[in-house]
Amino acid sequence: MKKRLRKTFAQVLPSDCSDGIYSAFDIIGDIAITKTPSRSAVSPEKIAEAIMNRHKNVKAVFVQEAGVKGNFRLRSLKHAAGENRTCTVHKESGCSFTVDLEKCYFSPRLSGERLRIAQLVQPNETVVNMFAGVGCFSIIIAKRQPTAKVFSIDINPTAVQFMKENIRLNRVFNKVVPLLGDSKEIIQNQLHHCADRVIMPLPEKAYEYLPCAVSALKVSGGWIHIYTFEHAAKNENPADKVKRKVKEKLDVSGVDFENPFVRVVRSTGPNWFQLVADVQVFS
Repeated sequence: MKKRLRKTFAQVLPSDCSDGIYSAFDIIGDIAITKTPSRSAVSPEKIAEAIMNRHKNVKAVFVQEAGVKGNFRLRSLKHAAGENRTCTVHKESGCSFTVDLEKCYFSPRLSGERLRIAQLVQPNETVVNMFAGVGCFSIIIAKRQPTAKVFSIDINPTAVQFMKENIRLNRVFNKVVPLLGDSKEIIQNQLHHCADRVIMPLPEKAYEYLPCAVSALKVSGGWIHIYTFEHAAKNENPADKVKRKVKEKLDVSGVDFENPFVRVVRSTGPNWFQLVADVQVFS
């Protein structure tokens, strides 16, 4: 859940003290994560206190000290207030997800996308989630479409352990299959031409892994949902840039596909956007 930090501070700090404070923070379960730039006149402890005073369900606040790093997309978190723990249970779309925010990547800001994709899945579909994390996309699909089968892949062993716990917690045994490893290798060795739909919720690997996603689809084709980051100046359309890059990759793969539907999911910074491309592949 994304919250506005300036609104939280409006009643507890003078307006000139909020300069340099990031405009939003995330609440994941009962833990809040925020950022504080070095130029801010407000201490992390003061920010944490304001968050906990306004949001009574928050039991711990952490400051994210840098961007996500490494193959596991982990973030460095500094404890600022409340309970000193990074494990929580996050509820979304009628499902519950256990997660350690320091050891697994998790973003509540894709909740709308997770539900949207789940609503697109048809009865008896086979879905491959190439970058599943703790299993949010996969489990919401299984709960919304009980006849679907989801192969849920992640390279982070800790994330896969939490995924297994979340499968148990949400009672989707035999509907979501957790798989540990690199999705390229797993698709090549186990899931070649098996899927009606492929989900790629890892922007950093979107274009590199797109040919692999195509190989996971059935010979008759199917859908690929690609999430990516894109920079666009004022005179540029980020969706057009994504369409061009997807087309370049798929043309090389030699497949027949529909011009992708692309839309902005959210802004991630000045002139930076996260987008999703829904691509129908025919053969």
